[in-house]
Amino acid sequence: MALIALAGQAAPAAAQFQVCNQTFDVINVAIGQEQARDFGREGVFQTEGWWTIGANRCVDVIKDELVNRYIYVFATDVFDQPIVDGTDEMCIAPKRFVIEGIDQCWQRGHKVARFMEVDTQAVQRWTLFLKDPLSN
Repeated sequence: MALIALAGQAAPAAAQFQVCNQTFDVINVAIGQEQARDFGREGVFQTEGWWTIGANRCVDVIKDELVNRYIYVFATDVFDQPIVDGTDEMCIAPKRFVIEGIDQCWQRGHKVARFMEVDTQAVQRWTLFLKDPLSN
């Protein structure tokens, strides 16, 4: 399992939510977040993936300023083994995807994954660092 380091940023940054891979492996990342409320309906959760991030690289996964305090992250290694511990079940797909809703994943032809909740402290920019457990 990868260790997680979280950092809020007030300084200028190109990304609004960035994931940095500080492991020795290539990782694949998916995110989940509540979508904006429109036409009077409640916000709906949406998952999106995949971003492939090389070792010691960062990728902008959300380019707009953050509007949600909580962003959900799921990451796997190249062997499809999860590298973060999460408790929130959401839908994923094997290839690039955008999935609306987090319920009945199997019935809708998707897989279920356990996403980790990231509390961005309600800032507009956030960077998530994924680290190898042996590098402290």
